Amino acid sequence: MTRTALAIDLGGTELRAALVTESGEAVAIAATPTDARSGPEAVIAQMVGLVGKVRAEAPDARPIGLGVGAPGPLDPKAGIVVDAPTLAGWQNVPLVEILSERLGLAVKLENDANAAALGEWRFGAGQGTQSMVFVTVSTGIGGGVIVDGNLLHGRRGLAGEIGHMAVSDQPVRCACGATGCWEALASGTALAREAAQRVRSGGAPALAALAGDAPVTARHVGEAARAGDADALGLIDTEARWLGIGLTNLLHLYSPERLILGGGVGSLLPLMQATIGQTIRERAMPAFRDVPVVATALGSRAGLVGAASLML
Repeated sequence: MTRTALAIDLGGTELRAALVTESGEAVAIAATPTDARSGPEAVIAQMVGLVGKVRAEAPDARPIGLGVGAPGPLDPKAGIVVDAPTLAGWQNVPLVEILSERLGLAVKLENDANAAALGEWRFGAGQGTQSMVFVTVSTGIGGGVIVDGNLLHGRRGLAGEIGHMAVSDQPVRCACGATGCWEALASGTALAREAAQRVRSGGAPALAALAGDAPVTARHVGEAARAGDADALGLIDTEARWLGIGLTNLLHLYSPERLILGGGVGSLLPLMQATIGQTIRERAMPAFRDVPVVATALGSRAGLVGAASLML
């Protein structure tokens, strides 16, 4: 078999593992809901179990190691998860040391958004670039930055927390505790919040019907917008405007050759492209206006492929 590596994508909701070839193909994948409330030991046991399942699907493979994408803040050089807010009890967990000991493999750790950026750069929509920014827009907003062929880490690996750029003085509270963050205004959570307000006011009957007795989500907005509902399309237009403002900041900060959009809300790019482009043309300096905003090529596999590429 061709050269392979194992990968783990640790999320607060779902935990996934894969065996990935050096060409970026995931030949075996396993997933399970993350036991996020039960502490590090329970989740690490899940990781070990998933790796076992993946290896059983390809018994002839001899992976050279394991790459792990995990929520930050984390220190990739020390191999420590510093403080993962979506995982109970994950403070200063020496994840690389623990997994290496239990699996008998070389292990590398990276921020999950950085891992996805690496996946897109090496095998996806970022191929051929030397500088690019990957932005994932889902429950929150995360990202990874490639500058001159290198992943940007910064002090303690904390660079690239793009969701917490201050883009407004609106008193909208972010999950980080601050106000006016890009994530607070342009994430899937923000889109759902605005949609729920619209439904409560009686102004979005199609969304209310889609949600029924359940809370309105960004997924409902996307579904209604794709069906042509005017209220949902208006919400998407506002979302695109906020995304365009943040993307303009990223253009000025990093001067990438390409901006790549992923995540659940990012998948709505075809509906948002015109407004995002208009916002960038209005706000960006002329030299930055021709940088394309494109969709992820790897989709939900970007994090796994990128994590494996840490070893490959």
